[in-house]
Amino acid sequence: MTLAFAAPPPVLAAVSNGEQFPVRRVFCVGRNYADHAREMGSDPDREPPFFFTAWAEAVVPSGTTIVYPQATRDYQFEVELVVAIGKGGRNIDAADALGHVYGYGVGLDMTRRDLQNAAKKTGRPWDTGKNVEQSKPLGLLRPAEGFDPGLGAIRLTVNGETKQTGDLSDQIWPVADVIAHLSGLYRLEPGDLIYTGTPAGVGPVVPGDVLVATIEGLETLTVAIGDPV
Repeated sequence: MTLAFAAPPPVLAAVSNGEQFPVRRVFCVGRNYADHAREMGSDPDREPPFFFTAWAEAVVPSGTTIVYPQATRDYQFEVELVVAIGKGGRNIDAADALGHVYGYGVGLDMTRRDLQNAAKKTGRPWDTGKNVEQSKPLGLLRPAEGFDPGLGAIRLTVNGETKQTGDLSDQIWPVADVIAHLSGLYRLEPGDLIYTGTPAGVGPVVPGDVLVATIEGLETLTVAIGDPV
């Protein structure tokens, strides 16, 4: 077999035990915290979970300086719990869902908010707002055993100033339910990542900003915002 060009290397996420987690696909949950859904103008009590996707190569490690992307003047942060799938399955029961999890990490769902809002107004997909190079930073993964994905403080600071605070218990759809719903739409596979939504307080960044994202019990994620493309 002759390749037309060299195949890109796999995207690997670092794990606290020294392993490397090969990233296959990235799924993101929209509006999974009631306060954030309200600040985005939605009614969280009326919506089942919904999902959008991103390229695996959008995932970058802690310590990365993210280039401010093109075609936006409103690039915003969203801190999220990330679930790493280690066991595949379809139509997974919520009672069994956590058994499919390899580990957890702190993530950021960086968003070209102006492009997302324009897409919303016309009923178009969010891809240009959400699926952007370097837009899914991910901290060191922690193996699942001993971590409770339904309880713990979640926080983000920009240049030392707190912008987002909440608790994993505030999720409208907890991790087990998210996995169950998503596996009813797609067969989940080892290597899949699920970004589980963000609390209120999202806001814009500018070049030079330093973002620090934390979830109780997980490794801190730190990224800087670089100059525009």
